[in-house]
Amino acid sequence: MAKLISTLFISADGVAEIDPAWHFPYFDENMGRAVAEDYETADVLLIGRDTYDSFAGAWPARESAGGPDEAFAKRLGDVRKVVVTRQRLTFTWRNSELLAGDLIDAVTALKADPGVGGIVIPGSITVVQQLLAAGLVDELRFLVHPVAARKGSRLFDDGETAYHLSVLSTETFPTGVIRVRYAPVAAPEPVGASPAEP
Repeated sequence: MAKLISTLFISADGVAEIDPAWHFPYFDENMGRAVAEDYETADVLLIGRDTYDSFAGAWPARESAGGPDEAFAKRLGDVRKVVVTRQRLTFTWRNSELLAGDLIDAVTALKADPGVGGIVIPGSITVVQQLLAAGLVDELRFLVHPVAARKGSRLFDDGETAYHLSVLSTETFPTGVIRVRYAPVAAPEPVGASPAEP
C-alpha cells in the first residue's frame, strides 16, 4: 500500500494558501532540502488544478533554462502527475494525466496499485481536505513559517470531527521555520484526572 503524504507551507496561524510576501523571506537552503526530501518519497504527484497550473507555468521553463533548479525541475517533469479537476484541461507538461472518476475511489485505487511506491500532494488544499476527511492521508508534512498571515485559506476548516495527530519528527531552521511531520491517529485516551462533575 503506497503512503500518501501531504506537504504544505503554512503560517503560524494555520494559513496554507501561500502569499509570496510572507513565504519567500523564509525560503532558504534548509527549506529547499526539506522540499527535495519530501519529493524523493514519491513516484506520483497528486495535485489540484491551481497547483498544476502554477507548477506547469514555472518548472518546465526552469528545467530548460538550466541553472541551480534544473535537476529538481527535471525530477518534477519526469514524475507521474495525476491532476484533480472538473474543468477542461490541456496538458502542457509531460507525464501529466487527469484523475479519472470519483476522487476518493480513484485515490484508494492509486494507493493500492502495486506499481505505486509513494504519493505526494504538494499544496492543493481542497484535495487534502477531502482526503483527510476520508482517512486516506498517511502523513502531513508542514513547513510552519514564523508569521501570522491573517488571511487566506486554512487546511483545517470547520467540521464536526477533530483530527488527532501524532508528531513523527520536528526540525527548526535558523529562519525560525519549523519542519513538522504528523500522522493522523485515533483520539487518545484522557490523561490525568477526569473533569469535575457539575
